[in-house]
Amino acid sequence: MAVPQPVTDPGDPRLHDYTDLTDVALRRRREPAEGLFIAEGEKVIRRAVEAGYTMRSLLLSEKWLDVMADVIEAADAPVHLVTPDLAEQVTGYHVHRGALAAMARKPLPDPAELLTTARRVAVLEDIVDHANVGAAFRNAAALGVDAVLLSPRCADPLYRRAVKVSMGAVLQLPWTRLPDWPADAGLFARHGFLTAAFCLGDRSITLDELAARRPRKLALMFGTEGDGLTPGALAAADTWVRIPMDAGIDSLNVAAASAVAFYATRG
Repeated sequence: MAVPQPVTDPGDPRLHDYTDLTDVALRRRREPAEGLFIAEGEKVIRRAVEAGYTMRSLLLSEKWLDVMADVIEAADAPVHLVTPDLAEQVTGYHVHRGALAAMARKPLPDPAELLTTARRVAVLEDIVDHANVGAAFRNAAALGVDAVLLSPRCADPLYRRAVKVSMGAVLQLPWTRLPDWPADAGLFARHGFLTAAFCLGDRSITLDELAARRPRKLALMFGTEGDGLTPGALAAADTWVRIPMDAGIDSLNVAAASAVAFYATRG
């Protein structure tokens, strides 16, 4: 059982994992390089532990000791007890959820490994907004998507905001990166997938038409918030798909579009 140890100095090296959590550019570099990510809040911390991630340390305020007692008892890692004010000094924001855990990342699986067992996958290309990535993961988990594959420039699903928005779905749903995108698009054909690129184009079929085909294996491709999928990704796709819109609106936010697409192609 870990014994909570009070920490009173914001510069204490034991708190290194939690420093400057609001600095996105810094954390993008540090967290993957150092093999860590931050789980925020009781539910997300529990889901990370249940998903098999190893805890490096736990940081919490005194009022959360009872709530997290079972997690603390099972923890094989330091537990840092801090005041809310000190937590804010270290992290750069008010930790209103009361608890943070620094978790060790797992090695990412080979894309081919995921495609061997999956029937329906999501492909996210260059989506840089962490909230959109987190929402897409939550949608995918809720609507039966088997795995998510990301282009190299896509935002980190294990960044704190992405984990939070996904409600921990990024910790449970299998995912990996495609190291050489869009050249890696050939993997889908080799594993029997129909690749459907969501875009506004003259040759795009409707989402209803795609669903009616009932492909045995399906890869649903979504692009950036502004420009959409790149020409290379569109060229690699088997078909283009659009969600019909009313009221003069041409498209949905990528997170909303993914939810509609996942729902329509389920089953």
